[in-house]
Amino acid sequence: MWLCNSSIGRKVVMSITGIALILFMTFHASMNVVALISAEGYNMICKFLGANWYAVAATAVLAVLVALHFIFAIILTLQNRKARGNSRYAVVEKPKRVEWASQNMFVLGVIICLGCIVHLYNFWYNMMFAELTGMETAIEPSNGFALIHQLFSQPVYVCIYIVWLVALWFHLTHGFWSAIQTIGWSGNIWFHRWRIIGIIYVTIIMLMFVAVVLGFYFFPDCVGGESAAAALGECCGNCKEAAASCCGK
Repeated sequence: MWLCNSSIGRKVVMSITGIALILFMTFHASMNVVALISAEGYNMICKFLGANWYAVAATAVLAVLVALHFIFAIILTLQNRKARGNSRYAVVEKPKRVEWASQNMFVLGVIICLGCIVHLYNFWYNMMFAELTGMETAIEPSNGFALIHQLFSQPVYVCIYIVWLVALWFHLTHGFWSAIQTIGWSGNIWFHRWRIIGIIYVTIIMLMFVAVVLGFYFFPDCVGGESAAAALGECCGNCKEAAASCCGK
């Protein structure tokens, strides 16, 4: 199959899976912003996307997309290095029009994958996996607001997520217009337009994520609206002392 056997085909797979993942992140960012406004509203979304068949199916599809994107990234990187041979060790001047992100996409990808592992452990493992397996957790799996509140009360996780989001920004701003160009939607005129659109679009998404991280860290008593107190009070079985501990108070 040419999508797997040719360099162009692999780039097409990378582009399509990349665009799909950007669309997922758009949904994810929009969902997370709700937590800043209403703890009850965010937890309603968490319950809707809990251990239901459609949520599990969507998670499986997402896992396949990530796997394909990462696997083809490795294949293309190794292929490019093999094609360059010893020339990659020569000291050459960086072309003016080549972005820093384009020369470091694989490194950024590794950082992003490590960040994904941390994120999956903090949320997917303690939410969907816990609900599917009946695993006991300090915080109710459907109480996503309390989980966010607890996690981002810790400076180390705030720093980890900010670094991860910065790496995502570099990766996606380049990947956005590169994917559009690969699938043939970019001409001489639209090339620069897609770059600007990509930068603006990805920046908005990343700022939404950053707003949640910093909002919960710097303004823990202001996020979640009127339903925040109830969500935090219930996070450890309505026990005030336990709730204060698990919610980072």
